Formats: sequence, C-alpha cells, structure tokens
Amino acid sequence: MIYAYIENSKGKYKKEAYELITYAKILADEIGDSVTALTINSEDSSEQLYKFGATKVINIQDESLQSFNPKVYASVLSKIIDGNYILFAHTNESVSIAPYIVKEKSAAYITQAISRPLSVTPFKVKRSVFSGKGIAVVETQEPTIVLTLSVNSVGAKENPVSGIEEKITVTTIADPTYQVKQQEVATGKLDVKVAELVVGAGRGMKGPENWGIIEDLANVLGAATACTKPVADLGWRPHAEHVGQTGKTISPKLYIAIGISGAIQHVAGITKSKTIVVINNDPQAPFFKTADYGIVGDLFEVVPELTKKLKAFKDAH
Repeated sequence: MIYAYIENSKGKYKKEAYELITYAKILADEIGDSVTALTINSEDSSEQLYKFGATKVINIQDESLQSFNPKVYASVLSKIIDGNYILFAHTNESVSIAPYIVKEKSAAYITQAISRPLSVTPFKVKRSVFSGKGIAVVETQEPTIVLTLSVNSVGAKENPVSGIEEKITVTTIADPTYQVKQQEVATGKLDVKVAELVVGAGRGMKGPENWGIIEDLANVLGAATACTKPVADLGWRPHAEHVGQTGKTISPKLYIAIGISGAIQHVAGITKSKTIVVINNDPQAPFFKTADYGIVGDLFEVVPELTKKLKAFKDAH
C-alpha cells in the first residue's frame, strides 16, 4: 500500500496535494498497488483526490489536532499506516512529521525527490542536493521507504479513479514538551513555496515604501512575492517571503529577481527555478551568471514599464 499525507489549510487541500497524489499514482502503477491519502480535519471533497489517483481517503477527525504538533501528528499517522511507501510533500509541515515516521517504521528516508522512480527494485530516484545546486541518484533496498517530494518537480496530472472516503477518530496523546502559543497565517497572498511564478526583490528597492512596483508586477503576472534575507531582517517584508539558504527553497516555472546582487545564500534558494530573469543596474552583478535572461537597467524605470507592457498584453488577450 502507498500512503500520501495530504496537507490542508483551514480544511482546504493545499495545491501541492495534487502533485503528491500524482506522484503516488505513478509509483502505484509501477508496482501494481493503490494509493491511500491521509489527511487531518479536512473539509474538502475527497473527489478532488480521486481525480488524481487516490482510491481511498482517510480523513482523521479530531479537535485535539487543530493545532499542529509534528510529534503527535506522526504518532496518529503511524497507527494507521501499514504499507511500504509513505510519501510527503517537501514542505515545512511535512518535513517536521516525516522523521518521526521514519523512526517509528525503521524506514529508509529519501528527501527532496525530483523525479519519478528510476526503478523500484531496488528503489532508485533522483533527489536535489547541495541547496539545489546538484542532483544525486540514490537507491535503497529497505522494505519501507519514507519520501518527500520537492514541490513543482513532477507537476500535477489528473488520472481519475473510483475512490472511497473513511472518516475516523483516533486516540491522541498530549505532548507536554510542545506547546503552540500563537499561530500567524498569511492570508490573501500566494505561498511563495508553491507558486509557479515568483517576483523577488532585494535591497536595490532602497526601502519598503517602493515595494508597490514589485506588487504591481506580481499582480499582473498572478505571481507570489519574495525577498532576500537582509530585506526580511530590516523589516521591509515579512519573513514568510524570505527565500534563500536560510529561508525557503522554491522551484517556480519563472523567477524574476529585481535589485538582487546574487549572493550565494539567496541563489541557493532559487536554483531549481525553471527560468530565471534578473533585472539589475550593475552589469557585473553575480546573479547574471545564474540568469537565463538579464536586463541591465534602473529597476525603477524597467519594472513599471515591464508591468505596463504585460498589462496591455493581458488586456488585449
């Protein structure tokens, strides 16, 4: 049996859920098995998961699980899981849970997988290494495998099947060593971690009062906004937008870097982007070496003009 842990936010499945089910279905077809999705306190229709290949959805209903606790979540999931493959999206929530499952099941642990399985006996797959700067082929012959899938690595593809839903309750054990005192959830914005289009900016913006031109461009593109660590540390932008080696690692289809010199710490977080566009007034900026396309110019002139042209194109089509 193949299990996939499906995250939700306020009861709604997160976007990466569909990519994970797609991956689970690919694996299931190769080994002649089926996919069971595990979710906690979801309010979404399980039909959405059947569309991508889940033949069973186990929805764990428990008020005591409203506040996230990775150790307790792992304990609950371990009681249900009885299979050789346990899949997670490579997100902050899931990678907090997965190691506990690995310990409980004495499983092999493969993180940041970026390809469909190259073989299943032994299990072999490509994974991202060195902060996205390299790719390794790893294999294991362990009977039980816990795997995290890099977001936007294989894409979501519908593969409809007939499915059933089972709602269950479980006995949870409180964890006195872990207490949630406050939760802050970003609303009304795309999550930079899973967005397909991202517009990022750095200290070249000169101050938070100028960020409107970044948001204007992002709005026209339907993109998420990101920033460098210094920008977040200065309080110009929320830390939830910090992308880099010590922040979030992203893999969008398009990343536009504006006013960012290209320090290795930031570049490490965006190297898995499919296409990188850099806008900077310094032709010697290190970021141009990483870019697929580059524009040398004053961002305060280039970005508004780019936004204007894109908006005109969008309105015409």
